[in-house]
Amino acid sequence: MVTARNLTKKFGDITALWDITFNIEPGEFVFLTGTSGSGKTTLFRLIMRNLGLTAGELVVDGKHVHKIKTKDLPAYRRRIGPVFQDFKLLSDRSVWENIALPLEVRSIKPADIASSVKIALEMVGLTDRSHLFPGQLSGGELQRVGLARAVVSKPKLILADEPTGNLDPKTAHSIVSLLKEIHEELKTTVIMATHNADIVNRFGLRVITLSEGKLIKDSPKGKYDE
Repeated sequence: MVTARNLTKKFGDITALWDITFNIEPGEFVFLTGTSGSGKTTLFRLIMRNLGLTAGELVVDGKHVHKIKTKDLPAYRRRIGPVFQDFKLLSDRSVWENIALPLEVRSIKPADIASSVKIALEMVGLTDRSHLFPGQLSGGELQRVGLARAVVSKPKLILADEPTGNLDPKTAHSIVSLLKEIHEELKTTVIMATHNADIVNRFGLRVITLSEGKLIKDSPKGKYDE
């Protein structure tokens, strides 16, 4: 699903990623760990094609990302469901409207949007909260809305960038458990960047660790390393 071969990204004289190579198979759930500045967000931005690579190759779902034409980027990005630490929900739109937005911009038929949003709400357990607005929700509920918005289009890849960073430990664990359930149900590939050692150690999944832009560990059932 995601293959990096000798991937390098520089910003002037600063090397954010250096000669990174890995392969993530379709349907895998992978934790991406590393301290701030290790290159996690840069890698996500390269996958989204918000940045261009400096050297090497990055292949996502069979497509060489750096070769995707500008006109084809919207279609490519629709295959990816991003989840953010700060939720990035529209405060003037209800839960239902926030989740529906990725489908509305694609001019999907209203009946199909309604069906997809209903399913997404059921998956995250927020059916009875669909009429509320972000300001009326708890942090855990906000992230559940974020998850629903990410999966409503049935993406092939979910990129979760520190999705538990603003949550208390109990809520954080419930969000990752929910993400794991969604992953198993939809067979979607998930890459989750996190600093949460307890979550990484508890779930015992594959861990890719970056340090100062270099890949220093790739363990099938790893632990969190500082």
